[in-house]
Amino acid sequence: MSRHVPESVRWRDDRLELLDQTQLPHHVAYEAQTSAESVEAAIRALKVRGAPAIGIAAAYGLVVATQPYRRATGERFEHALDAAAERLRHARPTAVNLRWAIDRVVATQRSGDGAARYCAIKAAAEAIHAEDRQMCRAIGEAGRPLIRDGCGVLTHCNAGALAVSELGTATAPMYLAHQAGVRFRVFAGETRPLLQGSRLTAWELQQSGIDVTLISDTMVAHLMAQGEIDLVIVGADRVVENGDVVNKIGTSMIAIVAKHFGVPFYVACPASTYDGATPDGQAVVIEERDADEVRTVRGQATAPSNVKVRNPAFDVTPFDFVTAFITNVGLLEPPFAQSLRALTTQPRRA
Repeated sequence: MSRHVPESVRWRDDRLELLDQTQLPHHVAYEAQTSAESVEAAIRALKVRGAPAIGIAAAYGLVVATQPYRRATGERFEHALDAAAERLRHARPTAVNLRWAIDRVVATQRSGDGAARYCAIKAAAEAIHAEDRQMCRAIGEAGRPLIRDGCGVLTHCNAGALAVSELGTATAPMYLAHQAGVRFRVFAGETRPLLQGSRLTAWELQQSGIDVTLISDTMVAHLMAQGEIDLVIVGADRVVENGDVVNKIGTSMIAIVAKHFGVPFYVACPASTYDGATPDGQAVVIEERDADEVRTVRGQATAPSNVKVRNPAFDVTPFDFVTAFITNVGLLEPPFAQSLRALTTQPRRA
């Protein structure tokens, strides 16, 4: 992958910096995080986004929040950790990685004074970050054979390097195929209302030298009818027990159109995004965001200021619209209620 794609989360010298993705593609700017409150605000404002990156940021957010208590008693340290964890758990309700990463850090060995406990939770956060890099590469290796010379690949929102530690989930097969010299083209849907496809995916793929074409979300059916799209690869914010996929709003619409035209629909899913405790997609709380995200585009009004708005951030794609899951343990095919269990045998990584 091109070194021109910046890291979404940086941890250097006990300092957490988050790339402000709301300023992309025009400005690459990092913000230092000094508290759980600042990390929570960054997650809510989508300055850091993408399920794995949110989990990594929250894990480091717990480290930042407890830094002032390194010389405290174990009891005071634990109280500060629990308070920060409770705040961060509610930053975004739908993506499963957030809660999983927090729970993993909080469950770290609780013995000794503040210094010992701080070292333990920092090591846990660093392990989550390192494991994510390994998992993204494994997803890339599993999905790379799907991308062949001359094919057209559609992706939605941003499940790229900006959403994780590196390589991405949905984009990992694309990056590895590109490195191997495969000639293919990517169609990136703009992803209304916040334009993550146009601002982020199109930008990072272009930065990396991949042939990318930006389209509006309404063009998918036309391009599939013309035979320009050979497969779809999207990411996921949560995959539940039966294989239903919770992902950025608009994903289910693409899956329906893909099934109509016979285009394979793949979901890139790391182990940390699999939620085997939730039976189906109808049981997932779907986040509703601010109405002005729909009434405006990049701050410019595009609708009556008082018009009623619905703004669900995610939708649910039923499992029977999914061809297979591209995971860190390989390609998982139907029946998903059985095959996805392979992810529960792996270390839970964010």
